[in-house]
Amino acid sequence: MSMDYIVQISKPMLEGAQTTILLFFIAIIASIPLGFVFTLMVRSAIKPLAWLANTYIYVFRGTPLLLQMLFFCFGLPVLPVIGEYLVLDRFVAACLAFVLNYAAYFAEIFRGGLLAIDKGQYEASKVLGLNKWQTTTKVILPQMFRVALPAVSNESITLVKDTALLYAVAVPELLHFAYTAVNRDFTIMPFFIAGVIYLLMTLVLTLFFKFLERRFKYE
Repeated sequence: MSMDYIVQISKPMLEGAQTTILLFFIAIIASIPLGFVFTLMVRSAIKPLAWLANTYIYVFRGTPLLLQMLFFCFGLPVLPVIGEYLVLDRFVAACLAFVLNYAAYFAEIFRGGLLAIDKGQYEASKVLGLNKWQTTTKVILPQMFRVALPAVSNESITLVKDTALLYAVAVPELLHFAYTAVNRDFTIMPFFIAGVIYLLMTLVLTLFFKFLERRFKYE
């Protein structure tokens, strides 16, 4: 196996990795704040709002991400009456599925982080004269993120690996180019190279979250 061949097959896979990385950033940037919104809705005193958020979380955590992607790509367009207005680009549909799916998981992570905070923190803040906004932003949220950070890290790494599901809806990403090279050249080397690229992406994420954990630890 020559180095020229490795370079040749790596170029399209690196191009596919750009799609993988783009999907990751869209999903992570949109799903984390959306997940936090659903966490607040779950804890809301307004019962219909809490019920709606709990139902959303149950549905998106209880069904496979692949099924959700297939629904947004191929299911929406065949809905009666409104289907013709819901035809989405496959990458856009995949992004929508990823955002909604991971928002449900992040909502549960943040809810667990809030539950881990001792109620005495609220009482202490009240004694110190902090209002509700100050208590939330300066006391509760920093502690919640510190507690939730390891779980957020794990979920983010899982997100990188789940981007391979784009292959199922024919969006050309890293795995697509690797599989194409394997079928064309009858060698498993493209799979090894794809694995290395995935490992490098997860390594960068792991180091980033380790850095964040150290920062939060000493604050």
